[in-house]
Amino acid sequence: MSVADTALIAYTNPQSESARTHQRAVRVMPGGNTRTTVYRHPWPPYAARGQGAVIVDVEGQERIDFLNNYTSLIHGHADPDVVAAVIAQMALGSSFGMPTEHEVDLAALLVESVPAVEQVRFTNSGTEAVMVAIQAARAFTGRPLIAKFEGAYHGFYDFAAVGTGIGKNGSPDGRPTPMVHSHGTPHGVTENVVILRYNDLIGLEQEIAEHKDDLAAVLIDLMPWRMGLIAAEAPFVRALRELTTTHGILLIADEIITLRVAPGGMQGRHGVRPDLTTMGKVIGGGFPVGAVGGRAEVMAVFDPSDGSPKVPHGGTFNANPITMVAGLATMRKLTPEAYGRLDTLGDALRRGLTEAMAKAGFPGHVTGAGSLFGIGFGEAPPRDFRAWLGTDRVRTMRAQIYEVLLARGVVVAPHLVGCLSTAMTRADVNALVEDVGAVLTSIASERSADSVAS
Repeated sequence: MSVADTALIAYTNPQSESARTHQRAVRVMPGGNTRTTVYRHPWPPYAARGQGAVIVDVEGQERIDFLNNYTSLIHGHADPDVVAAVIAQMALGSSFGMPTEHEVDLAALLVESVPAVEQVRFTNSGTEAVMVAIQAARAFTGRPLIAKFEGAYHGFYDFAAVGTGIGKNGSPDGRPTPMVHSHGTPHGVTENVVILRYNDLIGLEQEIAEHKDDLAAVLIDLMPWRMGLIAAEAPFVRALRELTTTHGILLIADEIITLRVAPGGMQGRHGVRPDLTTMGKVIGGGFPVGAVGGRAEVMAVFDPSDGSPKVPHGGTFNANPITMVAGLATMRKLTPEAYGRLDTLGDALRRGLTEAMAKAGFPGHVTGAGSLFGIGFGEAPPRDFRAWLGTDRVRTMRAQIYEVLLARGVVVAPHLVGCLSTAMTRADVNALVEDVGAVLTSIASERSADSVAS
C-alpha cells in the first residue's frame, strides 16, 4: 500500500461514516448488501454524490469514476441535460398505467441507431431483456435449447446464468460444462443450455451440428465485460452468423454494455445483423432499463393485437416516462462528435496503459474499444474465458491492483475493466495511466526485493 493515498482509505477506519452505515446495513440486509457486485470486505466506501467524472464518498473523498455504475452513465454523474429532463417529467408524473409518447420516441431512436433492430420492447433491466429475448427465440422457433459462451455474464436469469463460471467439476482441457450460477437453480435448467467456448470455431461447428434441431438461439456478447473485454474474432463471428442462419437458429447479440461503443454497438463494427439484440445501461440515462429489439417477424411473438400473443410480456415500470426521458436526453447527446471524442480518449488510454505495463516490465495486454478498456496479464492475449481468468497468482494480483487504485483515487471494476464518460478529460485519462504505472512499478519492485531476499 506504499503507493496509496492514505487519506483515500479513510472509509476503512472502524469509526468512519462508511463503517457506521455498514453496521446499520447488516441489520437489515444480508451481509449488509443488496447488490453482490458492490460487496466489499469488511465494508465498502459508501457513495454520497457524484458530479461529472467524480464520485464522492460519505467521508468526503473524491475519486475519478472509471466504472460509471458499471457502464450505465456515459455522460458521467448528474449530467445537467438528463437532470433537467427528469425534473421536468417528475412534475408531470413518474409512471402511469398508460403508454406515453416518450417510449415511442426512444424506440424510434434505437431503431434508427441499430440497423438490425426493426422493433423494440422495453424492460427494467438487462437481465429482463435477456430473459425476454430467450423466451421470444423459443416461441418463434418452437425449440427448447439455447447456447451461450463459457464465462459470459448475461444477467441472473437461470438459463442465461448457466456457464457464467467454470465450476469445480469443469475440466480445464475438456468440453465446457453447463454449471449453474447459484444454488437453487433446478437441475433441468442445465439440460436446456449448451455451453460453447469463445472464439473456438471447431467447437462451435461441432456443438451446432449436434444440437441444431433443438437450438432456438445462440446468445453472444461480442466483447464480454466479465471476460475482460476479449474481442470476438471476425472470422468466428461470420461463421456463427452463417451457421445459425443455415440451421434456422436465432442469433441474439447482447449489447447491454457494448452499445456505448458505437451507435450500432459491436454488431455494427462487425457488420453482422443478429435476429435479436438486447440493450440496456446507457439507453436509460442512469435509470433502470432494458430493451429487446430485432426483426419484426421475430418481435411479432409479443404482439397482443390479436388477443393472444405467443409471449405475454408486462411490467409495472416498463417504459416508465422517467427512464424514457432520461434515456432520450442521454442518447441524443451521443452525437458522432461525442462518439469520436470518446474513441480518441479511449485510444489514448489504451495506448498509455500498454506503455505503462511495458515500462514496469509486466507482460500483458489492454483490451476494449471505444469508451471501454480492460487490463490483462500474460504473454499472449487471451481468446476465451479460461485463458483470461489466469492463474491464482494473476487473480490475486488483480485484486491487489484494484485495492491500490481505489486508495489512489480511481474507481474501476475489481477485475480491472472500466469505461470512460463524456465528462472526462485527457487529464483524467493521464491520471489513470500514471496510477496504473505506479502500482505496477511498486509490485515489480516488491517482487524483485523478494527475489533478492530469497
